[in-house]
Amino acid sequence: MSGLSLLAALKAFDATARWGSMTAAARVLGLQQPTVSAHIQRLEQEYGVELLYRRGRRLELTAFGRALLDHTRRAFSAEEDAHALLAAAKSCYVGRLVVHAIGPYNVVPILKAFGQAYPQVSVVVGVGDSRTITAKIVDYQGDVGVVLNHAEVPELHGMSYRKQRLVVFARADHPLAQRGAISLQDLHGQRFVMREEGSTTRRVFEQELADRGVRVHAALDMGSREAVREAVAQGLGLGIVAETAYISDPRLVRLQLHDSAMATQVHIICRSERRQSPLIAAFFDVAERLSGD
Repeated sequence: MSGLSLLAALKAFDATARWGSMTAAARVLGLQQPTVSAHIQRLEQEYGVELLYRRGRRLELTAFGRALLDHTRRAFSAEEDAHALLAAAKSCYVGRLVVHAIGPYNVVPILKAFGQAYPQVSVVVGVGDSRTITAKIVDYQGDVGVVLNHAEVPELHGMSYRKQRLVVFARADHPLAQRGAISLQDLHGQRFVMREEGSTTRRVFEQELADRGVRVHAALDMGSREAVREAVAQGLGLGIVAETAYISDPRLVRLQLHDSAMATQVHIICRSERRQSPLIAAFFDVAERLSGD
């Protein structure tokens, strides 16, 4: 294969792997689907490898395909960064930024300020837990992540954004809701509606309880903050949430803990080698300005 045809074939493979189908890859690359399929078949035939399992309409990467994808993601992410740098040199920030965030409460203010400063940039936002987001950023499946309690990962650059205290809340007719300030010990034996295992908020809360010798009953695990709030409102237990994510509701009461300052730290992360990519650098600059407000 010539250099140009190899590059085209690798782009077809990379886009197919990223977007999950040849049809989606063709749309992104501005090609016809049969052209994308032909590029990938030529790669497989030329080098005697199998890149994709075809299971009906589903495509799955082979072990060799996953290894090749690691290289193509590095190469084409660098190409996209170079294109963004050239666009920025014309004093006209354009392009597409993929952001993964733990939820809307911390990222939306950044997105608002970023959109005002760079209106020609298209931003795509995905939502997940911190562990999943970290893996996506490491794997070039996004440009920037907004996570809690950023773990030190060699491939990543992280910046502290802001600290958020954790608050305990209850249904308005719960016995603890009728009192003024309470202590952490008052939670001993109480039923709680928790986020799923792996939630950073849950991990910080449970560590605080363990350090203070307080035991609660995790009566119910829920997959989202909204589900936790509704379960607490229905009287299924107490809830724990970041202060920024607590939404006032006449059915609920926020409990005042006088002897605990539980908190999580929000971080902005990206691949270390991409920190100076124009759009990523611009996002960090906006977040840094907001963190000082």
